[in-house]
Amino acid sequence: MSERESADGDGLNDIERIDKEHVFGTWSYQKEVSPTQVVDADGVRFTTADGDEYIDFSSQLMCSNLGHSADRIADAVHEQMRDAAYVSPGYTTENRAKLGEKLAEITPGELSKTFLSTSGTEAVEAAIKIARFYTGKQKIISRYRSYHGATYGSISVTGDPRRLESEPGIPGTIKAPDPYAYGSTLDPMESVEYIDEMLELEGDTVAAILVEPIVGSNGILVPPEEYLPRLKEVAHDHGALLICDEVMAGFGRTGEWFGCDVFDVEPDIMTMAKGLTGAYQPLGATIVTPEIADHFEENMLCHGHTYAGHPAAVAAGRAAIDIYQEENLIERASEVGDYLGDRIDELADRHPSVGDTRGVGLFRGIELTKHPEKRVPFGERADKISPGSTVVDEVSATAADHGTYVANMINTLIIAPPLTITEDEIDEAIAAIDAGLEVSDDAMEH
Repeated sequence: MSERESADGDGLNDIERIDKEHVFGTWSYQKEVSPTQVVDADGVRFTTADGDEYIDFSSQLMCSNLGHSADRIADAVHEQMRDAAYVSPGYTTENRAKLGEKLAEITPGELSKTFLSTSGTEAVEAAIKIARFYTGKQKIISRYRSYHGATYGSISVTGDPRRLESEPGIPGTIKAPDPYAYGSTLDPMESVEYIDEMLELEGDTVAAILVEPIVGSNGILVPPEEYLPRLKEVAHDHGALLICDEVMAGFGRTGEWFGCDVFDVEPDIMTMAKGLTGAYQPLGATIVTPEIADHFEENMLCHGHTYAGHPAAVAAGRAAIDIYQEENLIERASEVGDYLGDRIDELADRHPSVGDTRGVGLFRGIELTKHPEKRVPFGERADKISPGSTVVDEVSATAADHGTYVANMINTLIIAPPLTITEDEIDEAIAAIDAGLEVSDDAMEH
């Protein structure tokens, strides 16, 4: 009997079975959870207990920007943990101070002072509270096709249907339409004017507009170049702040340091995580302008965490930024991203089930359709919180059968490989997705 076979016939090895019994799977009906044990990861590939090797074409959860071989980060974490594994946030370390300095250097405009947490959702929680403290207002406008995290504040500003089970959530959150050219009745720029009218009707009660400059897990939605500048103008016209959630789009993913850099916009508050350490340690960050930072000189910043600025995590963040800079990975992501975009366009030409392709740099999406003229999706928003699998899941599964892991969300394949990926590795992964798209082609309405 092989390691994976068992008397239970569940196809799980001993480690996977223990995990299923004792650890909750995330965002899942637990009866459907079937964990796969990863035993090794190197470069842009990872290996499971079966011995199967996959190209990591989505950087796990769009976070392993540096791939799986950044020994320099591991060494930095090890060194810090040997010196001081933990100190209270009332103390500091060289890595914490230097990371704060680095973030002020690489973020757009005058963003200068950072609150350090342990995840993207915590970074968004901090942003919401800071915006409310600073403006004295309570309401936050976000968008329907968005994901900002799973804690109660961040899930409340999330538009993704995963928010529904947690509602009513925190008060004062309002949803707006998105710049979704393929699947909305509103033109992307019309959606900005819609938000302008919302702010007018809400009166002087809105603290901030919170957006992903390029929407991530809800479809890789890239707005027109004039969208984000106009949105900032709308926010400021009504006395509101602009918060940019860069948790997924940040740290080179778009071929720029941050998604808002694509549009040459400096937000008032920006959140980060994922690529901040390349996922080598859990770390989130919320950075603000000098004007907002100055407010808290005389007003209490009523927020904190035991692990705020955790020494090992900030060591990883500092080392990761050094790698991005010294290996020119931001520029490289732009160049290799152009090649990736061309290869994805070739897939669209070959497969009628590809309804739309979107993205910049190494942040790309393939949206599927049953009927291209009618734009009928295979995956619906309700599928996100329903049991069972979809045709889009089957496309990803088939790509995995051909050696490539690609995440999918609702109706879109999320392609976001490590910034270190080569053109040959892209070709290999594209061939696997090519095979997967045969499944959706066969499932189209005829």
